[in-house]
Amino acid sequence: MNLIISATNRPDSNSLKIAKYYQNQLKIKGLDTSILSLEELPENLISTDLYGKRSEDFLSIQSKVSQAEKFIFIIPEYNGSFPGVLKTFIDACDFPQSFYDKKAALVGISSGKYGNIRGIEHFTGICHYIHLQVMNLKLHIPNIRTEINEQGDLFKEDTVKFTHQQMDKFINF
Repeated sequence: MNLIISATNRPDSNSLKIAKYYQNQLKIKGLDTSILSLEELPENLISTDLYGKRSEDFLSIQSKVSQAEKFIFIIPEYNGSFPGVLKTFIDACDFPQSFYDKKAALVGISSGKYGNIRGIEHFTGICHYIHLQVMNLKLHIPNIRTEINEQGDLFKEDTVKFTHQQMDKFINF
């Protein structure tokens, strides 16, 4: 299974829109994926699913993560890095079976002009620590509000070209 993670719990996020775009485009290319939005995390995750504890609400999420062989993380920029909920999610997942020796592609998005470059680099360090192999083509999509149309699709020629290059590499990764 291939899992696309919308790495924020913000409702109606641009990250989720891009995750759905990736899912649709990958389906056209013949690759089935599932989406996990961090909106789905239990509200009390910090008290119920860290430090060896496991809630009933998190079991289905953990199952998806454990079954996945490859991941695409769509990561928005929060305060010059990635959302804290993403780190909390990683910490809540079982180690090592969640991510160890699996593969991931990273996509940074931001409303500013750098496309979450720092956040993607910060998250890459965490990926290396948990032995999650990161594909070398990492994308950074700046000014995300001007990159997607009302349907949630990317439409600017260069961005579409680069996302499709990344998707093609991901399929073969």
